[in-house]
Amino acid sequence: MDIMNMSDLQISLIIIGVIVIAGVVVFNWVQQSRYRRKVQAAFDHNHDDVLLDNNNTAVNKNERIEPQLNKEILSEFQADVLEPIESVEPENVKIDTKTPATITTDSTITDYNNVTNYVVSIRSDLMVSSAHLATLLQTKFDFGKPVYWLGQYQDEEPWEEITMETNLDRNDFVRLNGYLQLADRSGPISEVNLSKFRDMVQDFASQINAEVDCPDIVTAHDQAILLDKFCAEVDVMIGINIISKDDGAFVGTKIRALAEASGFKLEPEGLFRYRDDNDNLLFTLSNNESAPFLPESMKTLTTHSITFLLDVPRVANGGKIFDQMTHLAKIFSTTLGGILVDDNRVPLSDNGIERSKQHLNDIQFAMKKNKISAGSPSALRLFV
Repeated sequence: MDIMNMSDLQISLIIIGVIVIAGVVVFNWVQQSRYRRKVQAAFDHNHDDVLLDNNNTAVNKNERIEPQLNKEILSEFQADVLEPIESVEPENVKIDTKTPATITTDSTITDYNNVTNYVVSIRSDLMVSSAHLATLLQTKFDFGKPVYWLGQYQDEEPWEEITMETNLDRNDFVRLNGYLQLADRSGPISEVNLSKFRDMVQDFASQINAEVDCPDIVTAHDQAILLDKFCAEVDVMIGINIISKDDGAFVGTKIRALAEASGFKLEPEGLFRYRDDNDNLLFTLSNNESAPFLPESMKTLTTHSITFLLDVPRVANGGKIFDQMTHLAKIFSTTLGGILVDDNRVPLSDNGIERSKQHLNDIQFAMKKNKISAGSPSALRLFV
């Protein structure tokens, strides 16, 4: 077709078609890049994972290396953070089993503490208005880490979590506790943000003529650093890989059928997720190659390697869940005609699986000992 004889409409349609095709190409590239970053982060060597020993030294390629716990860091955290906290009377959140239906009784309320949070206390002789509380709640994203507020009507009454939604037309709290989280997977809170939060709380208390108790900033920052070191030590993901035999490939339709029959759900991020009856994530199934598991591409997708992955600090009863994941991995391996291997692509023996489970149990025992139980609301807030 001679371009000189084409109408403006035809030229416009061609240009639009080119733009649409370019957009699809860019979108697919962004999706694949995002997926690769997630997979790479899961196995990043900055974490303690199954590829590294305690000193990050190289090992024999035929020997599977399990995650190791740094006992010095665990002891330091326990001695410098937990023992000083336990030597004074901690701020306990009380839950009344006879609480009226209008009171929040979410189990997460009992999990706020001064092990993982900088805790401030405000006591007023008069009820704090919802308007004042609204100004307090509006600052919760200003300090680099999550902030949570609990309110109490009077002494010995149950505590209620306060949010913008629950604060509507409420004017009956006389005591408030604020919890600024000290660390998460991005690192510890800064001393500057701790100071900003304390100053804001003191200013708020002054405005409503209330008493306020704010712990020492330097001590809290030191605690945040120790907490972050401890969290980094137990922040482990344990994976089981299945690779194809003799340069064969696994077909996407067969993977999807087997996954959904096993209880997995394919989610938009390109992962199959396995959840319990309460919608808690237990483990995932991902493609160990570049392309994510997207619904629209499963019919044409092939891969040589898939991975089951368990996020140790975020799963309660990790040993039991690991057994469940291992059982499914063996079923997949048999059905797909693959081989179970470790992160070094060495065939995974029953002894290797048992060692992985033991290290998982060691990690979760250390977390429980240090007042941060794996899979608890506190752990879910820290490891995010």
